[in-house]
Amino acid sequence: MKKAKIFALLTLIFFSITSAMGQSNTKDVTKFLGIPVDGTKTAMIQKLKAKGFTYNAQKDRLKGEFNGRDVYLYVVTKNNKVYRIVVDDVTPTDEGNIKISFNRLCRQFEKNDKYTPADFVGNYELSDEEDISYEMLVHNKRYEASYYQVNKTDFDSAEVASYVQQKILSKYSAEELENADEDLQQTIYSETLELGMDYIFDKISHKSVWFMITKSYGQYSITMYYDNRLNKANGEDL
Repeated sequence: MKKAKIFALLTLIFFSITSAMGQSNTKDVTKFLGIPVDGTKTAMIQKLKAKGFTYNAQKDRLKGEFNGRDVYLYVVTKNNKVYRIVVDDVTPTDEGNIKISFNRLCRQFEKNDKYTPADFVGNYELSDEEDISYEMLVHNKRYEASYYQVNKTDFDSAEVASYVQQKILSKYSAEELENADEDLQQTIYSETLELGMDYIFDKISHKSVWFMITKSYGQYSITMYYDNRLNKANGEDL
């Protein structure tokens, strides 16, 4: 296979990958209600108040409605930069209803093209037979679902292909590419997929949105986390 044909194949592969997964921009950060999870805590609280939430300074939290639920919001910072918005149910519920709420939220995320499952597979829903109270008590099991926010308009698919081409060129000589037999073509194909997935993951992995079932005094809630991992502590204070 000629080198030009291999590069054409790489480009086609990555146009299909980015179309299937959704797309991202390096400068993007996680957004909550369209607000970037970034900046100062004071500014974030003002922006959330403008969205209709009320702030309780004594308890350092906001209260309002989100996705059809009454919730508390907590703004978490690191080095005076917001890196997390926590969304917590105001009113806890029983085991049966929390499973329904968890599964409904999973389906909402699955249908929303602004998100892709963190494991790129999904299927976080709970079965009717799942005994969450037993599993949480006896096995300390965590019930959570994790997604990445993606942006379909700003990402340039050709950028991925260009990156992969450079990596392939650094590993294989022009002669090897020009005279690649079927086995080498398959190897390059597999490496292309892996390199591309790694590149895309690096683009979106800091834009994490996840939620879990929490339990307190025998009642259950859904707690959600909108994380901008670029602002999270990475050991720099050690």
